[in-house]
Amino acid sequence: MSAFLEFMFVPAVLFMVIVAPLWLIFHYKTMWRNQKQSGAADEKSFKEMWGLAQRLESRVANLEKLLDAEAPGWREHNK
Repeated sequence: MSAFLEFMFVPAVLFMVIVAPLWLIFHYKTMWRNQKQSGAADEKSFKEMWGLAQRLESRVANLEKLLDAEAPGWREHNK
C-alpha cells in the first residue's frame, strides 16, 4: 500500500500545483464571460418586468377607484 501512495504522490502534487489552479482560472473566466454577455439581456428583461409591474400597479389603483365609487364599503367588507 505504501508503494502505491509513493507512486501517486508526484502526480497528485503536479495536479494540485499545475492543473487545479488552471482549471479554476479558466472556469471562472468562462463564468465571468457568460455573465458579461447575459448582462444586456438581463437588463432588457428587467426593464420589461418593471414596465409590466408599473402597468399592473396602475390597473390595481384604477380598480380600487372604481370599487370605491361603486361599493364604498368594500374594503371593510373584505377584512
